[in-house]
Amino acid sequence: MNRKYRDGLLVEVEVTDEKEVREAVEAGADIIMLDNMGIAKIRKALRIIDNRALVEASGGVTIDNIGAIAGTGIDFISVGALTHSARGVDISLEVVHAP
Repeated sequence: MNRKYRDGLLVEVEVTDEKEVREAVEAGADIIMLDNMGIAKIRKALRIIDNRALVEASGGVTIDNIGAIAGTGIDFISVGALTHSARGVDISLEVVHAP
């Protein structure tokens, strides 16, 4: 059941444990974001949700575990490291007047 709101917006709820997963499902969340859950907890959350909402994994996602997370059957994966852990690069720009 997806509840559509103004302009077709959906409700996404961030959860951190099994209790919050159950509350989000009972409240009718359209998307449930599992924050910093390992593979076993993601699988358990997916069983609780039982296709009643779309599910996103976020937090702690690395190049080493993204394949395993994707293999759980999750709908979306957020990778914050793309922005908050990107290394800076020292660059310069020289402007020269062309005749």
